[in-house]
Amino acid sequence: MPATKDRTRRNRATLRPHRPFALWREVLTAYAAPALMAGTAGVVTGQRDLAVAAATSIAGTSAVVAFLVGAWLRHGGQARRWTTTAPLAALTAALVVTAAGAAALLGWFAAQWLPAHTPVPATPWLERLRIDLPVSAALATTIITLRWRSTTPAPRA
Repeated sequence: MPATKDRTRRNRATLRPHRPFALWREVLTAYAAPALMAGTAGVVTGQRDLAVAAATSIAGTSAVVAFLVGAWLRHGGQARRWTTTAPLAALTAALVVTAAGAAALLGWFAAQWLPAHTPVPATPWLERLRIDLPVSAALATTIITLRWRSTTPAPRA
């Protein structure tokens, strides 16, 4: 007797409860995850500046970008049509380039312009911002976009 598939069983995706996109939860995760990972790496390797940057520029940037991108994607709870119909890779790439570019400009501004035009002294932590801000922004944008899209229903035809 040949084995047959039981087609009456629901697949695993339908068994999992649907969790809506909760921006506060995403922002909290966007802060905690890089703070713990980079902070642990800084402590284990003895890099005090990395441990401090983990809780400030790395995790802080991640949380701010997660909030901004998540709020923009939600658009007051109503998704924009093109964000739900565009291919996921294209949407993610466009948002990552935008967020990382803006963060890179902010990092340059903080590291170069501030010491030259204000009484803020040029310090090593200002130089870290050139790398910390765009990398954190790119990672946070990617994760938030993918998580948001996974909770957004497909548009009706």
